[in-house]
Amino acid sequence: MTSRCVVSLNVVFRTLCQSTKYTNSSVRRKSLWTQDRVLTSPHKNINIPNCTLNEFVWENLDKWPERTVAVCAITGRGYTYEQAFYLSNAFAANLRTKFKIVDGDVVSVMLPNIPDYPLVAMGILEAGAVISSINPIYTAHEVHRQLLVSNAKVVVTLPEISNIVKEAFKLAKIDIPIIVIKTNGDPAPEGTVLFNELSEDVHVDTSCLKKVRRSNNDVCFLPYSSGTTGLPKGVELSHRNIVANCIQISEPAIKQHNETTKTHQDVVMAVLPFFHSYGATVTMFHRMVVGGKIVTLAKLQPEQFLQSLEKYKANILHIAPPLGLLMTSHPAASPKIYQYLEVILNGAAPFAGSDANRLLSKIQRKIDFRQGYGLTETSPVVSLPIIGSEHYSSVGNPMPSTEVRIVDSNLKNLGPNETGELLVRGPQVMRGYKNNPEANRETFTEDGWFRTGDMAVVDDNGDITIADRIKELIKVKGFQVPPAELEGVLRDHPSVLDVAVIGVPHPTNGEAPKAFVVLKNGQNADTKDICNFVNERVASYKRLNDIVFLDSIPKSLSGKILRKDLKAKYC
Repeated sequence: MTSRCVVSLNVVFRTLCQSTKYTNSSVRRKSLWTQDRVLTSPHKNINIPNCTLNEFVWENLDKWPERTVAVCAITGRGYTYEQAFYLSNAFAANLRTKFKIVDGDVVSVMLPNIPDYPLVAMGILEAGAVISSINPIYTAHEVHRQLLVSNAKVVVTLPEISNIVKEAFKLAKIDIPIIVIKTNGDPAPEGTVLFNELSEDVHVDTSCLKKVRRSNNDVCFLPYSSGTTGLPKGVELSHRNIVANCIQISEPAIKQHNETTKTHQDVVMAVLPFFHSYGATVTMFHRMVVGGKIVTLAKLQPEQFLQSLEKYKANILHIAPPLGLLMTSHPAASPKIYQYLEVILNGAAPFAGSDANRLLSKIQRKIDFRQGYGLTETSPVVSLPIIGSEHYSSVGNPMPSTEVRIVDSNLKNLGPNETGELLVRGPQVMRGYKNNPEANRETFTEDGWFRTGDMAVVDDNGDITIADRIKELIKVKGFQVPPAELEGVLRDHPSVLDVAVIGVPHPTNGEAPKAFVVLKNGQNADTKDICNFVNERVASYKRLNDIVFLDSIPKSLSGKILRKDLKAKYC
């Protein structure tokens, strides 16, 4: 499907519907529920090629060699697909020859979103190694722990954070090579190797890459789970897992991209971190598969982000709730800034339907806004609404070749409109947690279903709505109170910008909800006013009477509220 960057709403949706030939009724010709109360996908099963992720990414290279694969939003520095292919191959060859990387070795990548990231990632895979992503704002203590558990052989980072890596080496009592990517004219730190010298090495013999022997069942990506219920765990995602997820999100009824042609190339603004599976698979790997342009932002600076949307004519945007709230409330936000946007996909955490409506009212035209559901352990996408869905609180139906169960505390299957834990089975589900058999036993059922730890409800049409994390549910007099529900109500208050809700001990009720509120600039509201606003809208056991006003809500870079940090500091 070819689409211009600026088109009217009616043209966008008419084109989408004509090209996909899908409507709500055609997708749901029959019930998605089996007799055993298993929810199936409305989409036909996918065929997964027997290839590695890097082979899959480069499969259509000849269709768009001169197109830009990645460009820095601030400096304009970037690469074409052809350049990326040859530079990543040279880097891969040097990893094997100069650093003695062999099949299955782990190479840690501690980088923000820069245009070199896709080249580094592809080079690691082409060398037969495994990408292990590290948050670039981690402390030395956090880095050293991840280096040890992943057994990394090389680290790729920036010169300005190489000292953190060196401190981590001391803590871990290891000494491995550091490769740095220079983004300015500063000299490379002592004891490091320059990435561009490895990738631009015209003398390296790339024939060594013929010795790489990797199957699609081998691990290719080793991100670490957020650790909201304990220390982060290494998530083993295979080539097959990520290839399958790329194919799943290309399903015509749910895809959020246009075909790359002689006259059109999608532009996606990459502000969500590549070290997270959402940014890695949906924004980076999948966009390379379909020939899109990735505009990278190393750091979220609101004015630069908004200006870049307009400057680069970004028509695809992947967000997490904090970014959506920023787009709604920032003084510089305007319909002009958002004039090229055609698709916004929210993920990482739930975005209330009321928040979605506020964002769309700021854009002042009805673009294709959807939110999907997934986890690091599922590569990440589990479900996604069909194109043009206006059920903003829903995360849609299961992806192709994906099954879902809603179960009670005894793992007994529940049916439509019953709330329980969501279980998943599909080709995108991870192999398991690295060297953690205890966590694997807790996470997988005996018959191979993955336990998400999320509470969900599914309607008769198979639309999934996420309620909350099981471990984050607040238990009031035996009733379960989802924090996300109260957060959605709080955001409806005209003075409230952002919120978080946690459960705190209560002498008679077991637990009680406690809210943390960020007010909009220039707005005044007191605890009584906000509590009354919420309590008029919820059942008695969900009522609030405790609010703390903050300047900001602590969140991970993927947009998840750090409830444990709030509990540690305020409870």
